[in-house]
Amino acid sequence: MKLNAIAQRLKLSESTVSRALNDYQDISADTKALVRKTAIDLGYVPNAHARRLASGKADTIAYVMPRADGQFNASFLGELMAGMAETLTARGWDLSVLVPRSAEEEIEMFRKISRTRHVSGLIISRTLTRDVRFKILRELKIPFVSHGRSLDSDAAAWIDVDNAAAFTDMTAHLVSLGHRRIAHIGGGEGYNFAVQRAHGWRDALEQAGIPVDPDLHEEAELSYAGGAAAMQRLLMLADPPTAVCCISDLVAIGAMRALRDCGLVPGREVSVIGYDGLEIGAWLESPLSTMKQPLQSAGQQLVDIVINMVENGDAPQDHQKLYRATLVRRGTDNPPVADWPKRLSDNRHSVTTIPGGNGE
Repeated sequence: MKLNAIAQRLKLSESTVSRALNDYQDISADTKALVRKTAIDLGYVPNAHARRLASGKADTIAYVMPRADGQFNASFLGELMAGMAETLTARGWDLSVLVPRSAEEEIEMFRKISRTRHVSGLIISRTLTRDVRFKILRELKIPFVSHGRSLDSDAAAWIDVDNAAAFTDMTAHLVSLGHRRIAHIGGGEGYNFAVQRAHGWRDALEQAGIPVDPDLHEEAELSYAGGAAAMQRLLMLADPPTAVCCISDLVAIGAMRALRDCGLVPGREVSVIGYDGLEIGAWLESPLSTMKQPLQSAGQQLVDIVINMVENGDAPQDHQKLYRATLVRRGTDNPPVADWPKRLSDNRHSVTTIPGGNGE
């Protein structure tokens, strides 16, 4: 498929089509969107090798895969990378995936890129509250964008969701349903999003005049097992929660498993809300209510941002976008039941301990 096929389909000049695909500023946003959609529909693949020879640049972006933990499971990455792939295809760029096994190896990968320039820009994620990667990448002069903020990201390009607001909204919603014993299952020590989400939970309770009970805050591995183990600990409290805010859908699914293992129904005896909006949550026996973040859109925009920085020299500070997560009610968020503690007491003998799940 050649460029002129797109031009003929849209009755545009080949020059206009080329400039639209390469995001030139003299082409309107509507025309760019139309050209990119048509390119995908027609299966157009630019001759990347020819572009590299002409420009002397590697039209390749590297995505740094987060080191293994439960938060970045296949569903999460699938939605994020689907968005990346769509924009990469439309703009004729390639993707390289880096899989560092340690923080030290990740930094060494950055230094190698600086020496070889086999990729033109980077997408990083899993930002820490204090994240040395921002300083190192600036020193190495590698264009990059982060999926998430940090205290060190003021001068960087980033896309993020307002994590604190999301958990304030989530908790306030549960308060509006009549809940007062609202737990929080967090995790991911050092990650900026984890700190922000915990703050949002606390802020909502304080705004509602509900004392923050430290027993209702659990730290967990960001995994199914981590969520299940944390939920078990909460159920063993003398005054257990009637609702739980979970740091991720994965953790929430694990928490729901622990409830079912006790003969309880998620959303009936205990309300559960996750975070991410993963499609898998809609297909559970009790469809999981969740705060949805725009993963596919984020993937598209992460690619657009880093390409624009490479091709147009855009300032990183011009690309800082904060989104708001939205509540998707699927069925596990309901008012508390009147005889909740008795129902749990009748089923305590059903509890089976799940090993690990809390960093053991």
